[in-house]
Amino acid sequence: MSIWGKLIGGAAGLAIGGPIGALIGIVIGHAMVDVPVERWRTPETERRQVAFTIAAIALAAKMARADGHVDEAEFCAFRRLFRVKPEEEANVVRFYRLAQRSTDGFEAYARQAAQLFGEGSPVLEDLLDALFLIAKSDGYVTDEELAYLETVARLLGFRGGAFARIRSRHLPSHPDDPYVILGVEPGADLAEVRAAYRQMVKEHHPDRHIAAGVPPEFIRVAEQRMAAINAAYRTILAQEEAA
Repeated sequence: MSIWGKLIGGAAGLAIGGPIGALIGIVIGHAMVDVPVERWRTPETERRQVAFTIAAIALAAKMARADGHVDEAEFCAFRRLFRVKPEEEANVVRFYRLAQRSTDGFEAYARQAAQLFGEGSPVLEDLLDALFLIAKSDGYVTDEELAYLETVARLLGFRGGAFARIRSRHLPSHPDDPYVILGVEPGADLAEVRAAYRQMVKEHHPDRHIAAGVPPEFIRVAEQRMAAINAAYRTILAQEEAA
């Protein structure tokens, strides 16, 4: 069953609680779907995938209003990242629109995601990467969107250098960005760069993220992140060869 079928099934929502679980309940109520009550039978991996997906929907939907207007390009980007099938379109639209109107602020969703997955975890980096990809889907990131992203990042546990590393993957603006992306000091020796690159490849392998709670439908984000990491590594190698 796809992640969207699991969401509408609702069993995992009963076991999650908080604003994430509440949003599932709201959607189920609007869809008038019978909700299974045997919440103890929900596998932990499935519960985490549902929680991750709802957090992503809620934070993306709230970001769409960050600059004062809702851009359809951002919702289209969300659908591409989640590989939504045509037959599941209605359910995705329902979650997204209700998340935009929910009374809980984006801070509540970000804080609960941090509690569920651990501050600064690779899973939450997936979530932040997705928000960046959605924000720039219309060709630019507004000051309001960037402020939103920085606040969400802080709530998820990405501060200072950690946020700079993620931001540089999406909004490069400095010659040192390839080093920042790999988390090493500009001008670091090749051995240190290579070790940092290998560690990042290991930490961000898609299989590890699926095991930690990222739905398979969401792996396109991990693929794009690895492309940015590989590009940064190649850039540094080319600079070393040219020196």
